[in-house]
Amino acid sequence: MKKLLAILLAAACAFSMAACAAAPDSTDVSNTPNTPDSPAAEEHASEPSTTQLAAPVEVSMPQYPREVNNDDWDAWWESYQEKTADMTDPAAMTHWFTTSIPALMQDAGKENRVCSPLNIYMALSMLAAVTDGQTRQQILDALGAESLELLQKQTAQLWTENSWDDGIVTSVLANSIWLRDGYSYNEETLQKLGEEFYASAFSGEMGTDAYNNMLRDWINEHTGNLLTEQASGLELAPATVLALVSTIYYRASWSDKFSSSATTQDVFHAPDGDVTADFLHSSDSNTVYYGNGFSAIGLSLENSGRMWLLKPDEGVDAAELLQNKDALGLLLANGNWSQTQRARVNLSLPKFDVSSDLDILDTLAQLGITDVMDSTKSDFTPLTTANDSLELTQAKHAARVKIDEDGCEAAAYTVLAPEATAMMGPEDEIDFTLDKPFVFAITGIDGLPLFVGLVNQPG
Repeated sequence: MKKLLAILLAAACAFSMAACAAAPDSTDVSNTPNTPDSPAAEEHASEPSTTQLAAPVEVSMPQYPREVNNDDWDAWWESYQEKTADMTDPAAMTHWFTTSIPALMQDAGKENRVCSPLNIYMALSMLAAVTDGQTRQQILDALGAESLELLQKQTAQLWTENSWDDGIVTSVLANSIWLRDGYSYNEETLQKLGEEFYASAFSGEMGTDAYNNMLRDWINEHTGNLLTEQASGLELAPATVLALVSTIYYRASWSDKFSSSATTQDVFHAPDGDVTADFLHSSDSNTVYYGNGFSAIGLSLENSGRMWLLKPDEGVDAAELLQNKDALGLLLANGNWSQTQRARVNLSLPKFDVSSDLDILDTLAQLGITDVMDSTKSDFTPLTTANDSLELTQAKHAARVKIDEDGCEAAAYTVLAPEATAMMGPEDEIDFTLDKPFVFAITGIDGLPLFVGLVNQPG
């Protein structure tokens, strides 16, 4: 019996595991905070008990000074330099992004599609920590990691780089573990998930409304309520042994905001017919990037990365760019590209709000992660020895990105659940009109893609 659990927004990812047979009674990992005789305990008697083995990482960065204050400015600048001193080498992540993005974005057809490859990377990193043997090796191979130790270091670095909440940009990552009451777990592994992956831990009765509601509330809280519709259908089956959940929430303003007075209603040529949409307009000096089958520009986000806009050449399907090595190379190049032109770019960009709710179990298999889905081959011994018949039965990813005159907001989650079983003045002027399907990506301050999407309908 296969059940699948998954959560994601702006980026969220979740995996759930279940046992193929009933688990033996064992020590409960949860701690009930109230005594049996207390009013609080009586009130919540039907709700799952909870325990938190590790709290989410707290962003210690000072707030960006809104007023002239040298001390506040110096503190913020020192913190900024510290966080950006040792950025991840994009080459270390090339394998994951160049294989996962095409797999996640394939078969989009006429629909919008958006995903957060970084969010899924975080969820799979946790999955690697609770598996062993060939099961773990397949996950490491898919992520392009030589060992679990190196993967943990990489994950910690990515976490630091993409954790911002300074009043200018918000980029918040969160992980959690959802455990089944009455099941025996390796405390050392749970502790490692808390220390190495900043994962909060919860324990309760799988399959109950109370526990499912707690899960949805946690996801909504950590994705800015952007994925409430997607999360509303999330349920942990009674047979679920463990669920690993990863989320990302992102909000940033354009470095140069669009004037609301310049917004006009124009026609967008969607695959199913023309639609009217609100278009943002600007005319600024910018760099145009050229590749095989496309041109692109990057819009700077204040104190953060960029939003990349990829416009397919005439006769090229926008969806094809997501399988295009040149296009993927540009997203990982952080602006280091040979075919460029400096010009005044007259940009016409439709406001959009796109979302996806994806079952990524087949995608994981396509990436070579298969043993974890077969109870006869999977190895979850670092997590538990109470049952040797665990398999990944649910893996879903949800994401959403929206933009307006001020900036962009995005979120995602992933759920994995095993069950029992200096600049020259421009010489040229270029019109960059996105009135047909196009590709976008949001990159973080480290230049790595946080979100990648296809806009077929402005939404």
